[in-house]
Amino acid sequence: MAVGRSAALKVDWAKIGTSLGLKGQTATALAAFKKRNDDARRKVQLLSDAPQTVNFESYRSQLKNQAVIDEIENHFKSFKPATYDVSRQIKAIEAFEAQAVKNAEETKGLVDKELGDLEKTLKNIEEARPFEDLTVDEVVAARPDIDERTTQLVSKGRWSVPGYKEKFGDLSVL
Repeated sequence: MAVGRSAALKVDWAKIGTSLGLKGQTATALAAFKKRNDDARRKVQLLSDAPQTVNFESYRSQLKNQAVIDEIENHFKSFKPATYDVSRQIKAIEAFEAQAVKNAEETKGLVDKELGDLEKTLKNIEEARPFEDLTVDEVVAARPDIDERTTQLVSKGRWSVPGYKEKFGDLSVL
């Protein structure tokens, strides 16, 4: 039990969320678990700080009816706390832990995939030639939909791109 407490005290909750990049439901569940952990730790601390012995002699000196104090003292000494089966709660905690691990693995996979895509994009941007150096054939090879749209407009007799004049102005004056 003491080993569990010392290990629980060493958990850096802030680092868990940031180092794993937790977001959404996983981060919310971790925050809720941390809150429950803190509340339970606070209650245990309060209970362990509370006095655990009853000074019956003090009561005997204040009250005249000694029989009542003797009866209460006998009941106090014979009291045995009830034990509870906590296996159900432990199973629930283990299920929560398994779900949290599963969500963390999914999040890690998504983050790794996104990082890979971003690295590819960054490499592509760094290796790209300036726009001025590109040829029409290279643009069409990269985006065939541009050639299809141009062919479609020309076949309908439209020689101007819709919205071009509004965006860039009319150059026919020059």
